[in-house]
Amino acid sequence: MFRVMGTIFVVIGFGLYVYSGLPIYQIPLYTTSTMPLLAFLTVLPWMNSVVRSGRFDRRINEIMKVNVDDLGKLYMRSSFTTYILCTFINLSALSFTQEVLKDNLAKMKKQISDSFISKSTLRAFALALAWSPMEIIVAITVDATGVSYLTYLPWMFLFSFIIFTLDSLWSKKKFQPIPYHSAGGGITRKVNPRNIMIQIFKLLLALTAFLVTVVTVGNYFNLNFILSVTLVILPFSFGWAILMKRWYSFCAIGWKTWKIRTNNLQNFVVLFLSLAFFSSSLNETPFLQFIQQPFLGASDQPLIILILIQMTYLFMSMIGVHPIATIGVLIEVLPPLYELINPVSIGIVLITGALATATVGTYGVTVTMTSMNTDQNPYRITLRNMPFALFYGAVGVLMGFLLL
Repeated sequence: MFRVMGTIFVVIGFGLYVYSGLPIYQIPLYTTSTMPLLAFLTVLPWMNSVVRSGRFDRRINEIMKVNVDDLGKLYMRSSFTTYILCTFINLSALSFTQEVLKDNLAKMKKQISDSFISKSTLRAFALALAWSPMEIIVAITVDATGVSYLTYLPWMFLFSFIIFTLDSLWSKKKFQPIPYHSAGGGITRKVNPRNIMIQIFKLLLALTAFLVTVVTVGNYFNLNFILSVTLVILPFSFGWAILMKRWYSFCAIGWKTWKIRTNNLQNFVVLFLSLAFFSSSLNETPFLQFIQQPFLGASDQPLIILILIQMTYLFMSMIGVHPIATIGVLIEVLPPLYELINPVSIGIVLITGALATATVGTYGVTVTMTSMNTDQNPYRITLRNMPFALFYGAVGVLMGFLLL
């Protein structure tokens, strides 16, 4: 998928480059605009590693193994667990939580367990990343719209909280009639709730300190958000590991994780470099104006524009286009509208539209990973989560519309 997209971006980008009459020797300079994103992805595994070295993931996952007698209660707990962990360790949390649920639901019918896992984990994943400073879609949006992350934070957190609450209550009611019998005898396990709450509090305290540090560094050195997060992650992770007295564990886990993740970044290298070349070349031609016309034509109807952004994400995800590629084109098209429409509204829909696809993108990383972890058809996962994705996007559009 990434190879096909990269080839398309390079071929079209080269055509635009030649059309604009630019010298061939300057081509490398037109591939550098997305380098900060690659740097961001390169250091991100260290934040994941410090959480794992502190064993926060294992302690919080114990929530799912105690005093549960029906799937309704388990849904709320598994969603909450996935939500907390995904805020810090992203895809690693998704895989880890799905494996725990798969083991615990081994006695259930496969159709029920598949539906339960694909709904509870993917939905929580999409909601947790809506406000996470370590989510690349959020970082791209902050820099593209020129709006401070702190401006987005309360609105995106409110958005996340509202949908998480509604989905938990609805799904609890739906799954409640189904009794739960853990394959490992989960209902008899004793877990100290106080210890788990302490772990959650420590994570939230660390996240607050991280956000304060990122904002302070960005403001003091006048850096964009992506670069600020990139520069802060490594020293913050090392400092956190030292404070927890988990230095050796952190280094062992971090070095191994970093090597694996960095050596498997080729997909994003192909995507980001080709996307940068395409976007930079497009900006040198008048064709950008033609792409902007549908959006500019509806400039007097902001709601139509917000819906158009949302549906663009959904359509592109259905044909295998990664949301980062979609947002890469949209952020080149939308700037003229910032003077007519509140950029906060556009930014909210850019974030919610992209993350909604995490639950339904048949060829996307999250759906594919869930399909592999649970041995189920990815199209079935898409079908099960489509109502949620549409609701997710609709609430994002509504919130953006109310902030116009």
